[in-house]
Amino acid sequence: MPRNPSRHFRRARALVFVALLAAAVLFLLQLAPQRSSAVKGGTAAFPSSAPTSAPNSSSLDAAINGVLADNSQYQVGVALLDLNSGALKQYGVEEPFEAASTAKVLTAVAYYMLVEAGDASLDDPMGDYTAGFQLQEMVQDSDNDSWALLSDAVGHDRLQADAAAMGVSYDPGENTLTTAGMARILADLYGGKLLNQEHTEQLLSYMQDTNNEDLIPAVLPAGVSVFHKYGLLDDELHDAAILATATRSVVLVVYTKGTDLTDVPQRTAVIHRIAAAVAQTLT
Repeated sequence: MPRNPSRHFRRARALVFVALLAAAVLFLLQLAPQRSSAVKGGTAAFPSSAPTSAPNSSSLDAAINGVLADNSQYQVGVALLDLNSGALKQYGVEEPFEAASTAKVLTAVAYYMLVEAGDASLDDPMGDYTAGFQLQEMVQDSDNDSWALLSDAVGHDRLQADAAAMGVSYDPGENTLTTAGMARILADLYGGKLLNQEHTEQLLSYMQDTNNEDLIPAVLPAGVSVFHKYGLLDDELHDAAILATATRSVVLVVYTKGTDLTDVPQRTAVIHRIAAAVAQTLT
């Protein structure tokens, strides 16, 4: 079972949200003339296959590299995958991070795969509720007890094998992923390559309205829909998101490693700056 924080940590995390929110508000006030809060559509849409003009790659590269240079005291890894062209770019740390709760997406996908194979059901009893309830709690509310139950139901071998089938190296015991690996999982999910349409849309709906919208979603302009999973554990602060407009869709994964929870507001600002730079290429 992946290493999870205890229930008392989740309560402590709620206090951290206050600091996250303060950092987000400060950053948004600085960016107010250019950006507004994210707009969430009612139905998940799949990426358009229509050709679109490429964003100014050199300008975006400079912006992201500038953020990393300004924050060299942290370990920061960024993966940006263009869902229209399939091009992947990486910045900063490319080695695996402890993925924290972003890996819950992989566990959700693996359980849905069991359901589609006829080996499990969303109506199966799991803990005090059903598997479907636990899956929603795990993704939407980042519940670690639900994650433990679902991880046990899938099993380490199956989780690792499912990731490998996507071309992703995942260590369930250490819960490690690279930013590029996480980007590939989200790209395949959004492209309908992993699950049937019903389960794809259900999982994306859970990722569109989570209990923490203070990271990547907080700085997105109107017209950009977001489906994401954040991670907060000890010295890890991450967000992994699909950003979609009517014409372009990208996956943005930002993993950060700092000292402890005290620098979460500063690393939140790092994630905000990177997400804002990427969002400018979408509108």
